[in-house]
Amino acid sequence: MDRAKFFAAVRSSLFGGALTQNQVNGMSSMLDAWQAGNMTDLRWLAYMLATAFHETAQTMQPVRETRAATDEQAIAILDRSFAKGSLRWVKTPYWRIGADGKSWLGRGYVQLTHKSNYSKLGNAIGVDLVANPTLAMRDDIALKVMFTGMSEGLFTGAKLAHFFVGAKADWLGARLIINGKERAADVADYAKAFQAVLLGAA
Repeated sequence: MDRAKFFAAVRSSLFGGALTQNQVNGMSSMLDAWQAGNMTDLRWLAYMLATAFHETAQTMQPVRETRAATDEQAIAILDRSFAKGSLRWVKTPYWRIGADGKSWLGRGYVQLTHKSNYSKLGNAIGVDLVANPTLAMRDDIALKVMFTGMSEGLFTGAKLAHFFVGAKADWLGARLIINGKERAADVADYAKAFQAVLLGAA
């Protein structure tokens, strides 16, 4: 892949004409992980880039839920939203620090939440995320969580191969891999834009 072509194209098509060094670094890490792995369908990479683009608010860096700088700030923001009734889909406030002294708020390129998911993804990538959930903010680990979780269906049961295989390309339905139908059309548009860039730089 011609990285210079990739960044020139993605800068104009998805990032409004300018890229920060952190955005370049994040996408470079994703491209490195892709090229070091055994996945071959560029649509998978495009959809993962689009997911990170959406979930990280275009920073292309691992983030905490609410984009807060610290766990304490994120917990406070989530508590306020929960008290206002803004998180109607949440039955149990999973972000609150429990008896184990840990918070299971969202972290990473893909927002990993709930202790059970930290355990499942940690086991899948060989990292004890239950002992230290903040490791999900580390770039290399956040990448493994995203790549493994999306390719193996560890977030919702849906996986990349369900939506992108052979001639099949269900850009809209693929949002089920992460979060049902939430912003599915937006993420589909981002993914198709990333796909065009990847094909142009191949």
